[in-house]
Amino acid sequence: MEEVTKNTSTSKTGPKPKRLKEGRYLGIEVGRGENKKIIDPIEVEKLASLGMKNSEIAEWFEIDDSTLNYNFKQYITKGKLNLIRSLRQAQIQTALNGNPALLIWLGRNLLGQSENPNSNDNNQILPYSDDDSSIIEEDIKDAEDV
Repeated sequence: MEEVTKNTSTSKTGPKPKRLKEGRYLGIEVGRGENKKIIDPIEVEKLASLGMKNSEIAEWFEIDDSTLNYNFKQYITKGKLNLIRSLRQAQIQTALNGNPALLIWLGRNLLGQSENPNSNDNNQILPYSDDDSSIIEEDIKDAEDV
């Protein structure tokens, strides 16, 4: 039998694959010993602004939830506020582009509008209980005496 040999030359066609290089960047140092990591707080903020839960962000960086909450609370809060702001902005833009359902919903929630214009506090029946009847009778007697 004839032995088949493959061409195992070390020359390669095309570009070489990229390799990770060590570098310096700013971040907050968390963990101890071999578990010590430097995490960029801007990345935490970006992940929070995408709507990720705290546990998901902690898993992403391979740190404990409590470590994330202790060290990055302000960045998580800012990211979540950015998410809320951008969603509100998108809703308002969609409503202004003519979406009637969203116009009604925003009118009710932001402006306090309702379908029944008579449902304000001035038109509601006052609460009454039997305990108040003696007070009313006294008021009637006082009015008669005058």
